[in-house]
Amino acid sequence: MTGQAAMMTTTTFRTPSNPITAAVPPAHSALRLSLNALLDRRGTVDGAWWPRSRDTAGELPALISAVDERLGRAVLRVGLYRDAWDNIPARIPARGRQVRVGWFLSADPHLITLSVAGTAPITLLVIPPGTANVQAMAALTLAAAGTVGVRPADILQPGAADEGTPGRDGSASWENEGGRLTDLEPARPAVT
Repeated sequence: MTGQAAMMTTTTFRTPSNPITAAVPPAHSALRLSLNALLDRRGTVDGAWWPRSRDTAGELPALISAVDERLGRAVLRVGLYRDAWDNIPARIPARGRQVRVGWFLSADPHLITLSVAGTAPITLLVIPPGTANVQAMAALTLAAAGTVGVRPADILQPGAADEGTPGRDGSASWENEGGRLTDLEPARPAVT
């Protein structure tokens, strides 16, 4: 567990000098966020966020503030999957500005994108509220460790099916070039 804790960045907002505290209820005082230290943007995601609820207006101010602080740059826009969230305002107040919030129906429901001033957008895996602590901590750690070629569903469900078998999210994999569903028969465990 020591290695996992070292990779995860946690930001606490209960400080007298932090004005965002007033906008964040006490239950939301500790943000559960991990970011890839390099932010090389080669992976599927640049980190993960584990909100406590699906209330966008209540959850996003703390996330925006933490990412601003971590990167030393301002978050300008947030993009998310509409049906995964409640109470989606058009703008979120942030220090000295309003951050625009856009929603999509074609995006992965487990991803949120933050457009940041002067740099490429950051994509975070959203760990669903209510996820078991052990599973969420593992996803926070894996998302920050580098995710080249790893699907968001596989980060949330380690050991999820490989290509050629149905994903744990109910989706099936497509044959590489043929465009047809691959055999949906579950893989049989190897006998050693």
